[in-house]
This record gives sequence, C-alpha cells and structure tokens, in this order.
Amino acid sequence: MFRLWRRPKGREGEWFYCVRHNKVEEGPECRALDRLGPYETRAEAEHALEIARERNQTWENDPHWNDPRPEE
Repeated sequence: MFRLWRRPKGREGEWFYCVRHNKVEEGPECRALDRLGPYETRAEAEHALEIARERNQTWENDPHWNDPRPEE
C-alpha cells in the first residue's frame, strides 16, 4: 500500500525539541514520535530534556501516583 506522508503543520511561535536530531525547531518539522513540545519560547525548547527529566523525577516521587511494586 502506498502512503503519502504529510508534513506536520504547526503554528508560528510554537517551539519543539527534536530528540532524533537534537535540535530546536519552530513549528513541528519532525514527526510527533521524535519531538517534545510545544513550548512557548525557544529557550524553553532548548531545555526540553532537562524539563522532561525534572517532571519525571517529580512524578516518580509523588506519593499519590507511586503504586507499590508487586512482590516477586
């Protein structure tokens, strides 16, 4: 089956971070699977990996969302 892949459309002023190419882009250039965002500013997008790491740590240490692990 032949598929035509359409380029993602974004809005001017939306910033993304592409984890595949390790670069900041205005409007999505890469596929959704490979990008983080949208962010309001370029500076925020430049720190996307740090922001994601901080959010993950917050989530992992949240007692309301930390289910006990099953015993083996």
